[in-house]
Amino acid sequence: MPEVMSSTAAALLLPLFLHFGLVTGLYAALTWARLVTVRRGAASKNDFARADGDPPLSARFQRNLANQFEAPVFAWIGALLLILTAQATTWDVAAAWVFLAGRLAHTFVQCRGDNVALRGQVFMINFVGVLWLMGHAFLAVALI
Repeated sequence: MPEVMSSTAAALLLPLFLHFGLVTGLYAALTWARLVTVRRGAASKNDFARADGDPPLSARFQRNLANQFEAPVFAWIGALLLILTAQATTWDVAAAWVFLAGRLAHTFVQCRGDNVALRGQVFMINFVGVLWLMGHAFLAVALI
């Protein structure tokens, strides 16, 4: 009979699945923004074949969506390693929520304006969560 996942492990995955919801929402926002720019005549569908082809309205969503597959991947790796080693704690769950809060703040700042300094500051919120998860995962694996 398969082992049942602990409630801590399940709680650790919840903010990560909500991050997937954020990514899904960003795909929808990017599609909407691209449709709007094409309808307004600000771009053609062929413009989106190039990495730099997005006009300002859709470029912010495109760049933020790309960001969701950079540092956040390490949050998933850390969480999964902690679950596989049965080392997930409430501190890890808290770090996953910090990660999600930071990703939401970063997305809001990046998609709403060009304040790079503020974007860097809010990025540090989610990065602290990622550092915790990867650091604890490293210790969990190293101490096996």
